[in-house]
Parts: sequence; structure tokens; C-alpha cells
Amino acid sequence: MSGRVLLILGLALFGFSYSSPAPLIYRAGFGWSYEPATRDGKPADGKWERQRAKDQLEVSLRAFEEENYDLCYKAARRVVKSWPLSDFAPTAQYYIGRSYEARGRDEKAFKEYQKLLEQYPKIENYQEVLKQQYDIATRYLNGKRFRLFGYIPLYRSMEKTVQMYEKIIKNGPYSDVAPGAQMNIGTANEKQDKFLGAVHAYEAAADRYHDRKDIAAEAMFKAGQTYYAQAKAAEYDQGVARKAIEAFTDFVSLHPEDKRVEEARKIIENLRTEQARGAIEIAKFYAKQKNWNGALVYYNEALVKAPNSIYANDAKKQIEAIKGKLNTTEK
Repeated sequence: MSGRVLLILGLALFGFSYSSPAPLIYRAGFGWSYEPATRDGKPADGKWERQRAKDQLEVSLRAFEEENYDLCYKAARRVVKSWPLSDFAPTAQYYIGRSYEARGRDEKAFKEYQKLLEQYPKIENYQEVLKQQYDIATRYLNGKRFRLFGYIPLYRSMEKTVQMYEKIIKNGPYSDVAPGAQMNIGTANEKQDKFLGAVHAYEAAADRYHDRKDIAAEAMFKAGQTYYAQAKAAEYDQGVARKAIEAFTDFVSLHPEDKRVEEARKIIENLRTEQARGAIEIAKFYAKQKNWNGALVYYNEALVKAPNSIYANDAKKQIEAIKGKLNTTEK
């Protein structure tokens, strides 16, 4: 099977290279690139190399406007390689990213934007670049496939998507897009059924952006929902159910005006009812063993957990019955 996959990939790459009407050209310091022989019957790019950084950048910008993204990339890369300390290098690095993004090669674009932010942290459009990184990561969150060898869309990866969001937060922890990035880390973890990682991400968002009520409320509610989903998946794991109750209780307490408060209260009631059911099951086990004191403890717990639930009356009856037996024994 692996040999067949490699053969298919090889044919795909061969077909890709064969369909390109251009020879491969190598330039020291720039690597290999395709040089189209013609473009609409005319020389494709003419002589695109310039001797000044400003002029070379103008070639890149003009090519971008004309949607000639290959030339845009080549000209911009030449600026960065030949004049890395010039005032034109940051803009050139930006258009390297833009040229990749325009061609749908988002992972490459993200990496080039990352280089821009790391090498030129004082650029004027810093926030704009962060937003572009955020949009790229969100496309992968929504299902875009990462490319094999940089060309063939093949697989989805929430792990790589999380890494993108983590870089965005590191680049600008209090930027406009950072709260959304932190929340989306939680979503990406949920998509992998990594409940604990999701909860930690939501709790981090609630803590770090507590001064932004909309974000803090959403993060706390999502943390509760994640615990709730995990509790149900584990047949109402009592420990996880307790954490869900705590999360929703904090949400109701800190955000009483939120429209989801009533929903949170209903979930808390459901969880407490389930806790009561679990306590009664344990109480019945002790009762079968004639461990009356142990049974009393758990029937009382069921009564305390959900005094208005369907299990409350049963718990009360059993408590009275056991007390009667204990009194009889003592006499």
C-alpha cells in the first residue's frame, strides 16, 4: 500500500512539474525558481532584477497588483536577501507572505509573516499581520488541509493549528486577535477530544482577559460545557461533574446578566441530580453489605446534592428505614 501511495504522489508531482511551461533557474542565495518563457505571447517578466532596493520593491508591488504572484515573490525575496537592513526589507518580507497567501499556500504565508514579526517587530502594520496570521489559522481550524511537500493538500491537523494560535498569542498577547486565538485553541483541542487541554485553554482565556467581559463570560461558559460533555462521555464521571458544577456556578456568580445564566442553572441542576443518582447507587451497595453507617452517608449525600430531585424522596425513606434498624439494634 505504501508503495502505491508513493507512486501516486510521484505521478502527481511529475504531472505538476510537466504542466509548468517554464525551466527551473537557480540563483545563488535565492534558490530554484520557475522562469516562465512567455506570458500571453510576450516575455513573461522581462528583466525583473533591479540594482536598488526601492526599485526592486516596486517591481514586486506592481506584480502583486497584476496578480503575477510568482514575480511578486521573486522580486520581494531579492530585496530581503540583497538589502536586509534597508527600509524596504520589511515591506518586501510582507509581500513574500502575501504572494504565498494569494496562491493559497497558507502555511508558507504564515511562516513568512512570522519571520516578518520576529525580524522587524517595529513595523507599522504589526496588528494587520497578526490578523492575517489569525485568519490563516482559522481556515485550518475550519478544515483546510495542510500540504504535503508544500504542494499537495493532504491532511488536517489540529495540533499544527494550535501551534499557529500559540505563536499569534506570543506575538501579541493583548492584541485584538489574541483572545480569539486563545479560545480557538480550546476549540481545536475539543475537535481532538482533548477535553483537559480545551478546559485549560478556556480557563486561560477567562483569566488572562478577565477585563473583557464578553471574552471572560464565553470562556467560563465553554469551560463548563467542556466539563459537562466529558462527564456525560464518561457516564457521568462524578469528579468531572463536580468541576462542571463549579465552572457553571462561577459563571452564574460572575456574569449574572448573561443570557445563558438560565441554561447554566439547568445544567447545574441536571448534574446535581446525576450526582444524587450516583450517591444512591453507592448507598445501595453499602446497604446490601449491611454497612448501615456507610449507606447513611451516601443517602444523606444524595439528599444534600439534589434536595428537589426525583431521588430525594427515596433517599429520605431509606434514611428513616436505616435509622429505625439502627435504633432497633441498639435496643
